Amino acid sequence: MNTFLANAAILLALVVALGFFNEKVTKLTHEIALMLFASVLGAALVLAGIGVKGSETVLEVLANVQYFQLEGFLMEGALCFMLFAGSCHMHLGEFKQHARAIFVLAVVGTFLGAVFYGLLFYGAAKLLGLSLTLPICLMFGSIVAPTDPIAATSILKKFHLPPGIGFIIEGESLLNDGMGVALFVFFSGMVKAEESGGFFAVMVKELAGAVVVGAVVTFLCFAIFWRTKDEARQIFTSLLAVSMAYAICEGFGFSGAIASVVCGVLFSTLRSRREEKEGQKMQLQQFESFWAILDALFNSVLYVMLGLSFLHILSMPHVLLLSLAAVLANLIARSASLGVSSFLVGPLPDGYSRLPFVELLAWGGLRGGLSVALAMSAQEFLGQTVYPVVMGGTYAIVFFTTVIQGLTMRQAYLGIKKKIRM
Repeated sequence: MNTFLANAAILLALVVALGFFNEKVTKLTHEIALMLFASVLGAALVLAGIGVKGSETVLEVLANVQYFQLEGFLMEGALCFMLFAGSCHMHLGEFKQHARAIFVLAVVGTFLGAVFYGLLFYGAAKLLGLSLTLPICLMFGSIVAPTDPIAATSILKKFHLPPGIGFIIEGESLLNDGMGVALFVFFSGMVKAEESGGFFAVMVKELAGAVVVGAVVTFLCFAIFWRTKDEARQIFTSLLAVSMAYAICEGFGFSGAIASVVCGVLFSTLRSRREEKEGQKMQLQQFESFWAILDALFNSVLYVMLGLSFLHILSMPHVLLLSLAAVLANLIARSASLGVSSFLVGPLPDGYSRLPFVELLAWGGLRGGLSVALAMSAQEFLGQTVYPVVMGGTYAIVFFTTVIQGLTMRQAYLGIKKKIRM
């Protein structure tokens, strides 16, 4: 039997079944429901399989859709399309209205969040007796700094946020993906340089090479994209651009993730410029719908796989203490970075003052697939003792922010609204 098709069928069946159950019964946010129910299901299957005749088959099937297949799903296929989808929807005309706030939060806030987290976790590692260097902890900070646009916006849109605040949150979530990837390349270059001594060579190769490849491929493909009137061909061209850029970068040792973000941002920029030049918007309903659906599909599969991997992550050494340290460091670093950044964003829209604004973005800063993908990509240069720490801490943060913060987001938002009225 075709293993890929069998695993795909299992995952899609879980996405559909769990999603339908949630739609009709529990009515939770889609991403929260998938991760929560998949975690419960994974635990139930493992417990049912232990000591039961034929349990090897049950556990083997479960293992086939867990940890290592999750790495392949992200790093060898879905990641480039998820990054492109997240960065190609930003309409620059709307972006200009809140450009300062979004830029400060996405760039300054993400940078400070990564540094604050790295310093906090470095201190925690020393207390726990773990041999983690400062560059590794800073790299860990860059992994968990960017927020997930799909989970955050889908939850917050249910509360009917005012348009200004809602757009700032969505804009920050979309743009900080690229910043997070750039920081990851930078700090991982420091980690690699500890062995090779070639930090600047690593940076030029991985960062500059990815930007050049992404830009060249995008300009070539966009020349066809805006000249064709066939909407299906426009979709094919965008798929070609991001997959070609990612493949070329992987072949030359550049950062395929950064190239994917470059493709998405350039597609959005070039599209906006053409619309301004011609004085009318391009008819891209199918294009927008395709990338929105593809992004939703990949994220849904990802959340199910993360849920099923829950018990595997729990088997890692020091997982409870590490998870607690990772989650606390994340909450402190996110709040501190937003607190500092809030002094630079200028006047806040919709009657928000600084403290409610920081509280809303801090508790609404959910993490998702990008953080997991970046953590997994670090396996090739981290040792067997260090990599499980980074992977386990990343999973703990993704799980906590998605399930715990996601489930309590409504109560937090209602409390913040009361403060604003007062």
